[in-house]
Amino acid sequence: MQNKRVEFIDLGLVEYQEAWDFQEEQFQKIVSYKITNRDLTEKQATPNYLIFCQHPHVYTLGKSGKQENLLLDEQGLADKKATFFKINRGGDITYHGPGQLVGYPIIDLDNFFTDIHKYMRLLEEAVIMTCADYGIEAGRIEGLTGVWIGKDDNPRKICALGVKASRWVTMHGFAFNVNTDLNYFNNIIPCGIDDKAVCSLESELGRTLDLSEVSGKLRKHISDLFEMEIFETA
Repeated sequence: MQNKRVEFIDLGLVEYQEAWDFQEEQFQKIVSYKITNRDLTEKQATPNYLIFCQHPHVYTLGKSGKQENLLLDEQGLADKKATFFKINRGGDITYHGPGQLVGYPIIDLDNFFTDIHKYMRLLEEAVIMTCADYGIEAGRIEGLTGVWIGKDDNPRKICALGVKASRWVTMHGFAFNVNTDLNYFNNIIPCGIDDKAVCSLESELGRTLDLSEVSGKLRKHISDLFEMEIFETA
């Protein structure tokens, strides 16, 4: 039984550990459904969640990343009022902070399609379409994940992706720079790539964006591309 209904949850500005714990809770809930379903003749529909949030200043390092790509020691992190986490997603190091739209789809891909490559490309496409809504041409660079601007001339990343999947259930997701303080990227080698810059909608357009407006556009594109029915509970 496929369930394409997805509950949207906006956590607002939330500490990274709290959001990670919340992700794990929803992730384990879906996995538990799937384990139970193995012994049932009539399968239960598995739930899906789409979580949006912002984080206080934090650097996260994926399981395949190198800690030397963080250019701050403990005192440097304290001076920047930033925290650091080693986490279980793919990818290297990245930064999260206020003004950045972070998305965590916690979904059962058995409800949609069992193809991680397609999953990541559709998340990228949703960001590309959102950039286009603001007159910005964005795209991909072969061999690299995420969304890029000026890919043929002065390439700069506007959105990073890093996901985990188990039993076709996803967690972690994307970080879309909207009004992000890009100075914080100077303290890392973003995604382990030292020859490419980062950018934001704000830096490209020269004005501050309404984050809730951007969030609404991005959510609509994700819904359309995945053929989801997104709903919110009171």
